Amino acid sequence: MSLTGRAGLAALLGAFVVGLALPSWTGVLLVCGVLLLGIVVDLALAGGVRGLRLTRSGARAVRLGERAEVVLTVTNPGRRRVRGVLRDAWPPSAGASSDLGSPATTTAQRHAIDVPAGGSGRVLTELRPTRRGDRTADRVTVRSVGPLGLAARQGSHRVPWTVRALPPFHSHKHLPSRLARLRELDGRAAMVRGQGTEFDSLREYVVGDDVRSIDWRASARAADVMVRTWRPERNRRVLIVLDTGRTSAGRVGDAPRLDAALDAALLLAALATKAGDRVDLLAHDRTVRALVQGVTATELLPTLVNAMAPLEPALVESDMRAMAAQVLRHVRHRALVVLLTGLDAAPVEAGLLPVLPLLTARHTVLVASVADPHLDTMAAGRGSAAAVYDAAAAERARAQRRQVTALLRRYRVEVVDAVPADLPPALADRYLTLKAAARL
Repeated sequence: MSLTGRAGLAALLGAFVVGLALPSWTGVLLVCGVLLLGIVVDLALAGGVRGLRLTRSGARAVRLGERAEVVLTVTNPGRRRVRGVLRDAWPPSAGASSDLGSPATTTAQRHAIDVPAGGSGRVLTELRPTRRGDRTADRVTVRSVGPLGLAARQGSHRVPWTVRALPPFHSHKHLPSRLARLRELDGRAAMVRGQGTEFDSLREYVVGDDVRSIDWRASARAADVMVRTWRPERNRRVLIVLDTGRTSAGRVGDAPRLDAALDAALLLAALATKAGDRVDLLAHDRTVRALVQGVTATELLPTLVNAMAPLEPALVESDMRAMAAQVLRHVRHRALVVLLTGLDAAPVEAGLLPVLPLLTARHTVLVASVADPHLDTMAAGRGSAAAVYDAAAAERARAQRRQVTALLRRYRVEVVDAVPADLPPALADRYLTLKAAARL
């Protein structure tokens, strides 16, 4: 049960009546009795809320920042009309706002409802999630007001529903230009022997061609000397490894480093799939958080965004030895292993360096990291003593990242270190460079 604002106004009016017309205990009892009678009548005639049947329908997934609609259907099996307010509760990160259908109107998450006996009504809630992951609806509270508007019946219902906020994939805008470069790479006859190439066609020899590419049997059958042309081999393996440990929780701008890593991983996966390569995903800190393996090219991106959506940084130090063991377990043939992690000196030296020989002995390893653009701003500051200290700290941090990068390259590891906006295209470009050099 709940009292409305009208009940408060009625009590205030009764106080004036007692004070001006009936200044006695009799007047007090009379006014209280009338008010109590009105409340009892309202509760008796208000539609029941416990027996309402509520069901949901609508969106199950939405890209971060986009709009999703969830419809709540209210069925009234009782014999009295249910007229009042419905509150559909969602977590703040779901970005819920409501929109009532005819004939009611809405504000925020509160909906005015009017459901006749034996009928049903629909309530529309619009969601614009502000964070990745699963957003689960909370309780639905219905307040059914009586005909006098003094009191209402109130009850809550659990109506389960989950909307998954998927990564936005902002770097998709870089895909057309990288696909154009990929077509150039595939269309150019690269006369290269060795790992990572496959036979393309035969053509006539021209001055400057590598004599090792001459096909003597084809030349014997033809009037001219024929050479073999090669093209980058397709159907190679690319394993994207997301480090979801402590370093991925650091915020760069308004988002954690992990979000920028996810965006870069999606662009690389889309590009590699178009190149005909097989792409798998492993998310790991101390244990496996997500694994996508053996998915067809048409289903890869939807599967990846669905697997990435609930990933959150774990505030623990990543177990690089366990991560390397998972890589070696799931990828037995030579592959390109792309590790999206931090370049902080201590975690790299203590965790990553000891296991790198195990990975580089069997795979081509590429480490990609999210740099903080604020360091460049800090390094340029000279306006005050505090700014000079900040600049010194920024220069030291940048120097450490350069040292770590040089150290990784001694282990024959490719390194991409870029700010969030530049990391996805930089990683895609490095992939194309490795593919052109037949190093996958």
